[in-house]
Amino acid sequence: GIEAEAVMLGQPLYMLMPEVVGFEMTGRLQPGVTATDLVLRAVEILRAEGVVGKFVEYFGPGVNSMTLPDRATVANMGPEYGATMGFFPVDNNTLDYLRQTGRTVEEVQLVERYCKEQQLFRTDESPVPNFTKVLSLDLGTVEPSLAGPKRPQDRIALSDMKEAFSKALRGPVSTRGFDLSEEEIRKTVSIDGQDESIGHGAVVIASITSCTNTSNPSVMLSAGLLAKKAVEKGLTVKPYVKTSLAPGSRVVTDYLQRAGLDKPLDALGFQTVGYGCTTCIGNSGPLPGPVADAVTSGDLVACSVLSGNRNFEGRVSPMAKANYLASPPLVVAYALAGTVDIDLTKEPLGIDQDGKPVMLADIWPSNEEVSRAVDEAVTPEMFDQRYSNVFESSPMWNELPAGESELFDWDSKSTYIQEPPFLVDLAAEPQPIQPIKGARVLMALGDSVTTDHISPAGVIAADSPAARYLIENGVEQKDFNSYGSRRGNDRVMTRGTFANIRIRNLMAPGTEGGVTRHMPSDEQMSVYDAAMKYKSEGTPLVVLAGTEYGTGSSRDWAAKGTQLLGVRAVIAASFERIHRSNLVGMGVLPLELPQGESWESLGLSGRETFDIEGLGDGLKPGDELTVRATSDDGNVKEFIARVRIDTPVEIEYYRNGGILQTVLRRLVRE
Repeated sequence: GIEAEAVMLGQPLYMLMPEVVGFEMTGRLQPGVTATDLVLRAVEILRAEGVVGKFVEYFGPGVNSMTLPDRATVANMGPEYGATMGFFPVDNNTLDYLRQTGRTVEEVQLVERYCKEQQLFRTDESPVPNFTKVLSLDLGTVEPSLAGPKRPQDRIALSDMKEAFSKALRGPVSTRGFDLSEEEIRKTVSIDGQDESIGHGAVVIASITSCTNTSNPSVMLSAGLLAKKAVEKGLTVKPYVKTSLAPGSRVVTDYLQRAGLDKPLDALGFQTVGYGCTTCIGNSGPLPGPVADAVTSGDLVACSVLSGNRNFEGRVSPMAKANYLASPPLVVAYALAGTVDIDLTKEPLGIDQDGKPVMLADIWPSNEEVSRAVDEAVTPEMFDQRYSNVFESSPMWNELPAGESELFDWDSKSTYIQEPPFLVDLAAEPQPIQPIKGARVLMALGDSVTTDHISPAGVIAADSPAARYLIENGVEQKDFNSYGSRRGNDRVMTRGTFANIRIRNLMAPGTEGGVTRHMPSDEQMSVYDAAMKYKSEGTPLVVLAGTEYGTGSSRDWAAKGTQLLGVRAVIAASFERIHRSNLVGMGVLPLELPQGESWESLGLSGRETFDIEGLGDGLKPGDELTVRATSDDGNVKEFIARVRIDTPVEIEYYRNGGILQTVLRRLVRE
């Protein structure tokens, strides 16, 4: 987001020349295996390999059998496997997709001629590029899968799902488990007003959502065909499951209707709730009161199953502690079963109208059925009709009043949009790079902390600093909306930084949520309140973190909020590319520990004061700085950390206090 803002203001995008990892695909997917299953396997392989900051190019004979939507499903999960980008080269399948989606003959010819002239067009005779490294996957080995309960790389074969969930319930929190006792695991709770009891593993949210899967006709029509067969057998979704369908395009609605599959999806509760980001970004909305009460009173590990890209803690819903990614047809299947504590390869997902058990295999559509539905239901005319008048098709949007001025007219009373503080009273020239002395630790975090942990997009908790701000400004709780919807207001977003309900600050052991300890008073308080207290005391702040800090989407507020809280540096074992870049883009110093080291292995507690030596205008990319940590009793620990400012251009960003400040000063000079 921060890089995009700078590019819109004319700033080039700079990066180091990346390594390019080749991912060879051979064979074909087995019947019943979807593109979602393939991408979950690819994410598992690539995250284990480690491709942060690298490009991933898919190649090999297996690519020929993949449609462009299937390829897009794989490529679009680049952030989940950590790559800067994942891509397939242009070939005849690409041209077929352009024709299928309503592009003109001239447009298709232009793409073909350009790519061939530039030697970018792939054919079976094309030589294999010279990759940094090659990984391989036989598509025939891919099996139906889910991923969860807390990370997209934690793939689980469908046949292993019941056992994996059981292990997760018993596993320690440090390995992404829930640390329940045997007595707690057996707990069930009755739902008020329903003849139902639920326990751990109950599916309370089943959502066909996200840009990736809902733009793929084969998996969407597969979900519709499975729903049709389920309805014909008299199966129904369990009453405590909140279902939804949120396609990325209105064309999906058109081809589901043309195939006659919209009605069975509707009958199972998968009515269209909107187009675009919903459950996958945390806009799942509240659960029905009786279901929420049952989950809360039993402290249940309730689950969501969604066809999204990300299932990080606290993202989907505060009520769903376990979240699993799955293909759209599997989302429907788990809504019918009502639990993830089941082996759908061996146990029935329901009983038909004749009292006979129905297995998943009984209603799973064949490849031939899916292909026929795609051929018959998806036409170029649909895309022509939907996109030819896209700018006139939303009367509500077009009726919004807009001022004539080129400058935005800030409304000081708005709780949605406020003038951000980053460029207010910006001096013509930057100050010299200042040393960091006497800094305190705001957060001491473990591994795989995501941008969702740092800056949640979903529900604003009723007892949070952001909620108090909104209430003070006349907003009722029912109108809080979400952090994502209020990202135009820095007052909300700063208060929401490190406020994810599942984030664990190791400075406050045993707690979850945006809690820390102010030092040296040792008083426990919210992260925002502590940051403001440190600010009033003139104390700079640092964050300690483990490996893969900042995984997930390029949530720009994860860096913006960090800066506005007064954090000067983040000291981590390793960074994800986009968040590292965003920190530099906000003038926050990313420091990386030597490989194999962590703040825990260095004997730090987070209660020390930190001095970072060597910071000044002579700073260069990749410099090694000495960090001195002094405990309250005067004990000093020194260690080396590498500056993860990777290019001379990024040094300029850091010197100016951020990328936007750099661009604005350049524009003023010009």
